[in-house]
Amino acid sequence: MLGLIQRVSSASVSIDSQIHGYINRGILLFLGVEKGDSATQSDQLLQKILNYRIFSDEQGKMDLSLKNIAGDLLVVSQFTLAADTQKGLRPSFSSAAPPAEAKNLYNYFLGQAKVIHNGTIANGKFGADMLVSLCNDGPVTFLLSSK
Repeated sequence: MLGLIQRVSSASVSIDSQIHGYINRGILLFLGVEKGDSATQSDQLLQKILNYRIFSDEQGKMDLSLKNIAGDLLVVSQFTLAADTQKGLRPSFSSAAPPAEAKNLYNYFLGQAKVIHNGTIANGKFGADMLVSLCNDGPVTFLLSSK
């Protein structure tokens, strides 16, 4: 399971010109599900994201996590993260989980996030054509993996 995280001062996702999810200070997560991923990988990645220290402390050092600041989390499904781009000029999605399996893990991830995190949890809609707007703070962007 892959997570591209961005530290944001705000972010939103719109579907059919309507805002579907919005957050203030926190993390925008693009979540990619690969073949073979399970609830175990989902739980591992969620813990990593919630505890990854990318927010500044009083000295300006990246030493605080999303949990430390009770920040918001916007989760957007993005199967293109699982693309194989090693050869040719067209990505292959053979390593991405099948849509039904990926949707189940995406929903599981969201459910777990809502149970264990006390900040706002917002989300896109699995499989929808979405427009994502964000104000990347830093910019700060990291690619995390459950592996």
